[in-house]
Amino acid sequence: MQAAVLTRPMEMVMKTLPVPRPKSDEVLVKVMAVGVCGSDVHYYEHGRIGRYVVESPIILGHECAGVVADVGDEVKRFLPGDRVAIEPGVACGMCPACKQGRYNLCPDVQFLATPPVDGAFVQYISIRQDNVFAIPPQLSFEEAALVEPFSVGLQAAGRSVIKPGDTIAIMGMGPVGLLAVVAAKAHGAKTIIVTDLEPVRLNAAMLLGASYALNVSNQDAVEAIHRLTDGIGVDVAWETAGNPRALQAALASVRRGGKMAIVGLPAQDDIALNVPGIVDNEVDIYGIFRYANTYPRGIEFLSSGIADVRSLITDRYPLSQAQQAMERARTNKSGSLKVMVYPNGEPV
Repeated sequence: MQAAVLTRPMEMVMKTLPVPRPKSDEVLVKVMAVGVCGSDVHYYEHGRIGRYVVESPIILGHECAGVVADVGDEVKRFLPGDRVAIEPGVACGMCPACKQGRYNLCPDVQFLATPPVDGAFVQYISIRQDNVFAIPPQLSFEEAALVEPFSVGLQAAGRSVIKPGDTIAIMGMGPVGLLAVVAAKAHGAKTIIVTDLEPVRLNAAMLLGASYALNVSNQDAVEAIHRLTDGIGVDVAWETAGNPRALQAALASVRRGGKMAIVGLPAQDDIALNVPGIVDNEVDIYGIFRYANTYPRGIEFLSSGIADVRSLITDRYPLSQAQQAMERARTNKSGSLKVMVYPNGEPV
């Protein structure tokens, strides 16, 4: 099979590798669509994210879906030909975090495209059967790949307990932020206020269900949010950009007794926050790391047609042009939303 391999920062090469043989509890998937994630771009450009360092050639890509090609001897839930989405984090199942159902915090998780684990820019991938989920006919492979970033929004909605009728501000309209709009909508948020610098992303957010889109290049987001909420502030704010100023704005936008979820990972460790304000207003703050137990709901929501998430796919590349796909995602933030790679040819 063909694989796109990151050999060093800013350099990807095509290599021929053996098709993996599934273990007894694994499913071999013919990969049909892989979304380019911001983390992929970061590894491609810098060779590291925090403590995760690319020390040897690695295959990127973790937002993926495809068709079952083979199954191990113990696999009973799938047959060759089944259409599936892949959850990319294989947890140990035995540690305290896994036992509590918070397997996203498993210290031994093997997450696709996180060093040293290879990812999905390949034609075939083998993965444990409990990380594979059937998708219905109406869900395209591209939409099924988007269940992965959508799951981050579902995790934020669950942790910060979004309720029908809530007002929410979402800071940052990258792909995760855009899909977080859909997650907030799915949980019944009545008013969804979004912020970003790029008009193309703000327009996309409105198409997905946002109520108001604020361009922070020409207006103060906090002032606008308080104006839109009659001076009260929002019930919940999510920061999805990993930007210190956006994080501070999110906190300042929350009403007394409200909640804030931190989704984006900033480059620096220390960020000044208004601690007296957090205490005085009794703001609940939640950290969001990936997701757990979200894939069945994610597939159900996106299959329902709640939003046209296919509109997010702006760029399409074959596997042989994986480096061009990475460059597109890296350099075209004012035009591209989600870049998609097709390891086995674009579906008709």
